[in-house]
Amino acid sequence: MIKKRIIPCLDVKDGRVVKGVNFSGLSDVSSPVELAKYYSDNGADELVFYDITASFEGRRLFTDILREVASTIFIPLTVGGGINTTEDFDRVLKCGADKVSVNSGAIKDPDLIRRAAQKYGNQCVVISADIKRVDGKFTVFSKGGRENTGMEAIAWIKKCVELGAGEVVVNSIDTDGVKKGFDIEMLKAVCDAVNVPVIASGGAGCVRDFVDLFNEIPDIDAGLAASVFHFGEIKIPDLKKELHKNDISVRL
Repeated sequence: MIKKRIIPCLDVKDGRVVKGVNFSGLSDVSSPVELAKYYSDNGADELVFYDITASFEGRRLFTDILREVASTIFIPLTVGGGINTTEDFDRVLKCGADKVSVNSGAIKDPDLIRRAAQKYGNQCVVISADIKRVDGKFTVFSKGGRENTGMEAIAWIKKCVELGAGEVVVNSIDTDGVKKGFDIEMLKAVCDAVNVPVIASGGAGCVRDFVDLFNEIPDIDAGLAASVFHFGEIKIPDLKKELHKNDISVRL
């Protein structure tokens, strides 16, 4: 059985890890380098690093901090933020990333996914989708959840996978930072639509939320969270022990 992955997420702004609610109201948490090392040493399966204002500010991702993070950890690293060209993929991979996450850049230029997949392989290309319900419809947002694209989310994700994305991160804006559980309805819809690994993001508040996620959606590959890990509300070794107790396969 494929083991479920537990993935902390570092949302980085101005060189610091920050966290908000529903993608807004950001507060300072810690140094990304210190946090990354802590997670690498304490049972995280992978790490995600988002430069969360790069796209909105129209600039390149912070590569100096990224290099330091990559050199500190011994687990796979996915990096996103301001990825608009295959040159951006190249730069981030050369800094130590294993996978590159693209969001706003793919919305502007969907063919970027195909070009990057051809050049670096599907396994390297992660589509990250920020999704919010608008008039009852799953809708894609860009630029860190600031702009409504008007696109229906499930059709968009299917298109990205057809173009070559090898993994999907589903960020639910509705549940982000609220700590009332993952967006099961949205995640089920995505898992039913694609046959690549899907990572759930947004809403984890306690260990039970991860147990419910993997029990209710057996096809989901990973659970991603930020503040509950950053503030010590959930310790990854404790979470994995509880998942194992509930017959959910994890790397202990």
